[in-house]
Amino acid sequence: MSMPLLMQMVKLHLKNFLSFGFGSAFYVVLMTSLYPLFADNTEAINQLIKILPDNLKNVLGFDSLNSYGGFISAEYFGLLFPIILGVFSVMTATQLLAHLVDRGSMAYLLSTKVSRSQIAFTQALVLIIGLLLIVLLTFLGGIIAGEIIIDEQYSLNFNAFFQINFVGFLLFFVVGGYSFLVSSLCNDEKKSLGIAGALTFIFYGLDMVGKISLDFEWVRNITPFSLYSPSEIASGDAEIFIPSLILFVIGIFTYSAAIVVFKHRNLPL
Repeated sequence: MSMPLLMQMVKLHLKNFLSFGFGSAFYVVLMTSLYPLFADNTEAINQLIKILPDNLKNVLGFDSLNSYGGFISAEYFGLLFPIILGVFSVMTATQLLAHLVDRGSMAYLLSTKVSRSQIAFTQALVLIIGLLLIVLLTFLGGIIAGEIIIDEQYSLNFNAFFQINFVGFLLFFVVGGYSFLVSSLCNDEKKSLGIAGALTFIFYGLDMVGKISLDFEWVRNITPFSLYSPSEIASGDAEIFIPSLILFVIGIFTYSAAIVVFKHRNLPL
């Protein structure tokens, strides 16, 4: 790792990190502020939910809105959160390697005493730091808003909310990992962005298809999004250890592969 490069890259991308982080936190606070309106009409809303098809309820990620946990996990962590973090992971991974190669900036970095492995490892850390910052701001926004806005009888358990954010971080640790691997393989920024974005869209789409149709439920087994179930975590029905371990291992493998690939491949310098 190169500490000077790490500090410079974090400083360069910090505005982007904070934009996504505060944007995510804002949406959590916004959704939290809306929950009291739903809480006052819980019985009517749950009657409406009961008449929905089971496959639609699976896609939306809820069976009832009896608690703030069920509401926020379905309305934010099941829908907007994956989109925000998915866009961030793909875009930032592309900027950290493929963008530098495409624009010729990588030649400048390699002209210093920093090795390819150090550059790739440092850039991977920058991406991980960005993901951690966004999830941390999201977590803090939800906790603070929940304490201020939500009545105690509806409040989400602290541990459950932490687990939702923790497993969410690991999911996008994986998305960032395979996007970083694609970025390490590409000389063209647009190509890297397109491939990583398409993979993420396909994985997310397959997860949705598996939720909609029981005949295609098996396709969820090939997407990392199937390991993230915020509604089940909120209700206390999810086992998070095995999914978290799988996501962590996949993430470590993809980042490691990216570093090895970048170290040995030919670059158009």
